Amino acid sequence: MTKWTASDIPVRDGRSAVITGTGGLGFEDALALARAGSEVIIAGRNPAKGAEAVARIQGEIPAAMVRFEQVDLASLRSVADFCARLREQRNSLDLLINNAGLMVPPRRQESADGFELQFATNYLGHFALTAGLSPLLRAGRNARVVTLSSVAARSGVIDFDDLNATRHYQPMRIYSQSKLACLMFALELDRRSAAGGWGIASMAAHPGIARTDLLHNAPGRRSVTGLARSLLWFLFQPASQGALSFDNVTSVLFRAVLWNGQSLGTFDFENTAAIGGASFQLNASAVPEPASAGLLGLAGLALLRRGR
Repeated sequence: MTKWTASDIPVRDGRSAVITGTGGLGFEDALALARAGSEVIIAGRNPAKGAEAVARIQGEIPAAMVRFEQVDLASLRSVADFCARLREQRNSLDLLINNAGLMVPPRRQESADGFELQFATNYLGHFALTAGLSPLLRAGRNARVVTLSSVAARSGVIDFDDLNATRHYQPMRIYSQSKLACLMFALELDRRSAAGGWGIASMAAHPGIARTDLLHNAPGRRSVTGLARSLLWFLFQPASQGALSFDNVTSVLFRAVLWNGQSLGTFDFENTAAIGGASFQLNASAVPEPASAGLLGLAGLALLRRGR
């Protein structure tokens, strides 16, 4: 398939989208979709950054229908409040991009609910967000949920005995676990939607290695990874390119607006990962039924078992 650009995005007039994250890939997704005519809601934790993102988009696209709504993905109460507000404000939603994330903070931190912060932000928060917005998505037009995973999912292992990483915290191992959980969630949501006739296409996306603040925000600019991000910036593709075309098929915007293939959840990695020690190919058809059937219970399991 040939490379494509934002100009290839079809007109999105009358379509609506919620995107988590105010900068980096989330901002580029919002900009491109607003340019195509979508009504865009940028959801994030920081109102100042949200206002800045909205102002930048409206500066480029004066007629853009874009606004900011506050939500902290590391707080299940905040996520529930956000979903309740949107359900009161509107009757449907066409697109949800689960984009925001946290990567490799050097020290273990906990969310407002007592969960390890990477797992809480990257997976549990987006799980709860998707569930809370599902009534709107089921009423949407050809609704889609795009969840960002990562190449790190290849090495991910779901440690059911220590989901909260209280016994052993390794930043990259926990990040990989969270991104594997996101991938599994995307696959299982698509399977269950197809089986239940929910009308929601769910898929995972891999943006490649992009020039965002992800490695600056958590590890810090003076960390090894932060310095690598700053000094070796030329090895990282621009965030706008990450949103558009890592290899086209796995890019965020392609999956959000153009991908019409069968098995929409397929992530197309060639490698394997492990769930509690059981290896499987990272595509929808190869996820074992027992693991698949129990996937949506992963968040509930984490909520009930905090690994303390």
